[in-house]
Amino acid sequence: MAESFFATLETELIDRSDWASPSEASAAVFEYIEVFYNRIRRNSALGYLSPEQFEERYRSSPAVAAV
Repeated sequence: MAESFFATLETELIDRSDWASPSEASAAVFEYIEVFYNRIRRNSALGYLSPEQFEERYRSSPAVAAV
């Protein structure tokens, strides 16, 4: 699973970018992971929903509300 993540990071961000400094690269990787990958990017394991959409659907399901 980690190998898949790093391959995606390399393909979607690193190979397409040039940074002027290591701090710019670090900020870009942080933004990619925390903003795009963990919140917005659709995931096949989640039925092609973003993690935010999946969590919202989970929180609003009747089975969760009853617990």
